[in-house]
Amino acid sequence: MKLYKEFFESELGTLTLLSNENNLLGLWFNGQKYFGAGYDLNVAEVFATRPIKQTLKWLTNYFAGQTPDPFAVPIKPNGSTFSQKVLKELQKVPYGELVTYKELSNRVQKAQNKINLARAVGYAVKHNPISLIIPCHRVIGSDGSLTGYAGGLERKRALLKMENSQIKFSSQLDLL
Repeated sequence: MKLYKEFFESELGTLTLLSNENNLLGLWFNGQKYFGAGYDLNVAEVFATRPIKQTLKWLTNYFAGQTPDPFAVPIKPNGSTFSQKVLKELQKVPYGELVTYKELSNRVQKAQNKINLARAVGYAVKHNPISLIIPCHRVIGSDGSLTGYAGGLERKRALLKMENSQIKFSSQLDLL
């Protein structure tokens, strides 16, 4: 499979976009955990494919404070069938809204007709290869705390602030 990459400069750092001819495969902040996981970015050609152009437009709108459609970009996240179901459910979380790991797990469990999927859901969120469009930064702890984000907690806080997400942060993470 031929891979293509492009870069986007944001106020929160450089993002690397990865696609094939038809779908966005990855969107990572440079240097974040799991950056490029599953792909050899060195073999990707720098070229703006249709999905990359769509993503660049999406990112421009997002960082301008607009609310871009999370389904406007064709995506194909890497991962197990279960992980893809979790990420599909996560993609439904609207701009400016939050979901706890427990709520997300409950949604997935209901769809899967299974129980006790919390750890598997957490793993899928943690390894999300398409940051922002699949908004793993909108997932918080059950107590309202900010929890792990592959791009870093400072960046997560900044993204939530940019989206005007309504959350009470601990004194260490207060947005005000």
